[in-house]
Amino acid sequence: MFHDLDQVIRQLLIREIPVKNGEVDVVFDQPTREWSARLSRPTLNVFLHDVRENLKLRKSQEWFVERQPDGTAIQRRTPVRVALHYMITAWANDPDDEHNLLARALMALFRQPHLPDELLPESLQNQPMPIPLQVAQEDTLRNPADVWNALDNEVRPAITLVATLALDPYQPLVTPLVRSREIRFGQADDPAALHELAEQAGTSAYWTIGGTVHTDKPLDEVRVALVERGISVPLQEEGRFAIGRLRAGRYTLEVKANGHTLKRQLINVPSPDYELDV
Repeated sequence: MFHDLDQVIRQLLIREIPVKNGEVDVVFDQPTREWSARLSRPTLNVFLHDVRENLKLRKSQEWFVERQPDGTAIQRRTPVRVALHYMITAWANDPDDEHNLLARALMALFRQPHLPDELLPESLQNQPMPIPLQVAQEDTLRNPADVWNALDNEVRPAITLVATLALDPYQPLVTPLVRSREIRFGQADDPAALHELAEQAGTSAYWTIGGTVHTDKPLDEVRVALVERGISVPLQEEGRFAIGRLRAGRYTLEVKANGHTLKRQLINVPSPDYELDV
């Protein structure tokens, strides 16, 4: 994935500077003294010198669920946002040529708040949001002299570039949707085994039914009611609804919007989810 990001940055610089007829090389090598001594033509060096999590964009690492049409659900974790820190330098025989090339690169990057979608390869297509670019920010390379000392080369002007990727190191889980739930409670004959309810003490069973209402009306205007119980609940995301604490039996489910009944349907409790088209 990092290699793919490098190629997108190369294409972006070539397109936006612009670089014609291969007059300037765009490379990602370490700009060491030995490397720079071998250069024979104008070059832009885009050196990746640091990779770290972007803590400002960190979100709680919780699972979220995507319901699928085939009756399954995919559980995913929130991706980790990782910032890749680049140092861009220009190399040529004449300092004026270096400064001109560096200025053109700076202007090209300032025009792009994020990487253009049309340049992204398949591996970067599923990012949850556009890949942002931070250009020439003062707090992204605090001690450039330390970097140049480590590279054993002379200090020269550089553009800082930070690209933030969303990385998902977690394996998604595919599970069937829960169609019914049963909660049993009663008195246990042995306090040490509370998970087993005593048959002789008797138990009470309550059920929850749910489903999805498919409608072209605004979801916040639609409610689902259980006529016999006088219970009315609003729709949740994607038209989902759930009504709980029901004893087994036969009920009338009613879909209403702004006080008007849109649909009635007899249901059984317990039962699988209901799909209601309105």
